[in-house]
Amino acid sequence: MKIKGPLLLLFTALLWGMAFVAQTQAADAVEPFTFNASRNFIGAAFLVGVIFVRIRLGHDAAPSKRAVPVAKGSTCADSADTPGGSSAKASGQLSGYSFRALLVGGFLCGLVLCFSSFLQQAGISSYPDDAAASGRSGFITAIYMILVALFSIFAGKKAHPIVFAAVAVAMLGMYLLCVPNGLDQVYWGDVLVLVCAFGYALHIVVIDRFTYIDGVRLSLVQLLTAGAISLVYALVFEHPDMAQIVAAALPILYAGICSDGIAFTCQIVAQKTTDPTVASILMSLEAVFAALGGWIILGEVLGPVELAGCVLVFAAVLMAQVPDFIENARRKKQV
Repeated sequence: MKIKGPLLLLFTALLWGMAFVAQTQAADAVEPFTFNASRNFIGAAFLVGVIFVRIRLGHDAAPSKRAVPVAKGSTCADSADTPGGSSAKASGQLSGYSFRALLVGGFLCGLVLCFSSFLQQAGISSYPDDAAASGRSGFITAIYMILVALFSIFAGKKAHPIVFAAVAVAMLGMYLLCVPNGLDQVYWGDVLVLVCAFGYALHIVVIDRFTYIDGVRLSLVQLLTAGAISLVYALVFEHPDMAQIVAAALPILYAGICSDGIAFTCQIVAQKTTDPTVASILMSLEAVFAALGGWIILGEVLGPVELAGCVLVFAAVLMAQVPDFIENARRKKQV
């Protein structure tokens, strides 16, 4: 078994989990759209550097002037760049990609990412000080992995019974996590982060439409799009202040460079050689790292009932990956 890919994905999950801590810290200084605009532009700048290095090393995949059809049964080079990416494309799929496809794909991905990340940051910002915002938001956001499986049902794909069991377990876990003291204790932040999970699930589905495009370049356009939209909304609805941005400089730099830049690059490299289901399971550990980071760095503490909810949500996320794990094992056995 190749260990490099899984280790990189574990590192990716760690970086993403710690990003919840950075977002919680930044929430005290800057408003959501201002924070996201800052981190997106920093992440984009980092990816420009990554692309420059790839060009120097001869590993870059720039847009083609003329896309080349893939032979039937072949796969696209970037089909594993994202969870849920197709492993094989039908005849007529393109091995190259046009600049127009890059712009369209990046814009659509960035549009969904912009409002999903806004809902997440707005939710984190609205939590009271004693709500363990990092851990709660991390586990609630992880629900997106189950929602991706549900979205495939609406797309006409037959669902495995385990997926429905995972949904039931996730609902119970959400209840324990968000309603430990009764329905009147539900935080508005929980609602916003849950809606953001739907957005991230949609983001996965949209990305899956553009897996033939180079992942780093797609992410660059995505971040520039999300950053530009966030900046417009920040200028219209918020009150960006350079002093506040400087005060939150460290969390913003971490979110932009480590979460948007390094983690995404590690994900691309690792998923080339890692089973997609194993990759999804490893990346779901970001919820665990979010809770651990909140506890160690911010002193956040979840109560026994909330911890039980976290365990159930995490178990549901793992359960949702079982059908793909079984299917991948069956295919390998046939081969």
